[in-house]
Amino acid sequence: MKNYYFLFIFFFGIFSAQKLRVVDAETETPVPNARIILSNQIVYTNEDGFAPVDQGASGFEISASGFQNVKAAQFNSVIKLKRAYKDIEEVKMASIDLRKIFEDVSKNYKKRYYREPSLYDVVYKEKMSDNDKLYFLTIAETKLWSKGNYYNYKDGFQKEYDNILQMQLNNVKYLKKIKSDNIFTTGTTEFSHEYMGNYFFNFELNRVLFHLKTKGTKSTGWMVFEEGDEQQVVFKIKSGSGIDMKGEFKYNKADKVITYFEIHYLQENYPMVKRKTADGTEYDYQLGNALLVFDFYKNNGVYVPALNKLEGYNYIAVYKGVKHVKSMSRELIYNTFKKSDDKGLTPRVDFSKNIWENVPVEESKNNTILLSEEEQTFVNGK
Repeated sequence: MKNYYFLFIFFFGIFSAQKLRVVDAETETPVPNARIILSNQIVYTNEDGFAPVDQGASGFEISASGFQNVKAAQFNSVIKLKRAYKDIEEVKMASIDLRKIFEDVSKNYKKRYYREPSLYDVVYKEKMSDNDKLYFLTIAETKLWSKGNYYNYKDGFQKEYDNILQMQLNNVKYLKKIKSDNIFTTGTTEFSHEYMGNYFFNFELNRVLFHLKTKGTKSTGWMVFEEGDEQQVVFKIKSGSGIDMKGEFKYNKADKVITYFEIHYLQENYPMVKRKTADGTEYDYQLGNALLVFDFYKNNGVYVPALNKLEGYNYIAVYKGVKHVKSMSRELIYNTFKKSDDKGLTPRVDFSKNIWENVPVEESKNNTILLSEEEQTFVNGK
């Protein structure tokens, strides 16, 4: 079995806009990753539920997984979202054929999602933790160019990554690392086929379909909430290859498009294996769990990406008698979208080396970066 069907995770201030906070209407706890569609851009709430929204904003839409959508006529410092359902055990559920939906969306992907050259202003955030303590954080404003908003396997296997995706660093706002983690790297900085694939929803669809088609796989899918043309579906997959998955997605039954997709790969029950550091020192390593999120919205009649998120957590390394519980996350928020040509970006990130070794292009643009309390503490620390 090809290893890219597992989710391997390798661990290699002042704000001008008004803060808006999104909270659960019942508990008043913050709602992270709530999407806010403004007139000229997309923003998301951070871990504390805050998002940068100008006080003059009006007629914007807020949505979050598990909650009902809200349309706000004008700015309000606190937006309360009602849950789509309180307890899944109390929901009247309708059975859904997962494989049928995924196969249909995959087969017609090029017709239902925007498939022409595109240019995005993106906030790129990446962070890593060891034993629940942040040791690496970077947040950058970037430009992202995609030839077709689609992972081309031929170019991927041939490592022609620039034909699929190009990135330009505009402003690296934060870049802090407080300790070296080189002992857990393999000694290579080569950009991988899977790493690139995880940027694209069609790659993830194919991975899930691989598991659904594997002999011995069992799966369930249930529609738990419906609002207009949008259905919310929860699912579980027990792959014949030994991987358990669970997740949810939003499906627009009129356009036959998955507008939001979230999947957890539950891999922490796999036994420990032996690995070697770049200098040949052996250590114990255990797979953890992984999360992928893809969010889309309709822009002038076409579906374009709004968010791509990858997390890895509970990855364990035991090195020289010390247990390291590792976690990482990579998040891309597509603030703006416009149609482009096939020329790409100049200059652009060289994917043959670490992204942060590339020289940023100093371009002034609106700041849509808002640190969480944990991130701000880390940045301020000595």
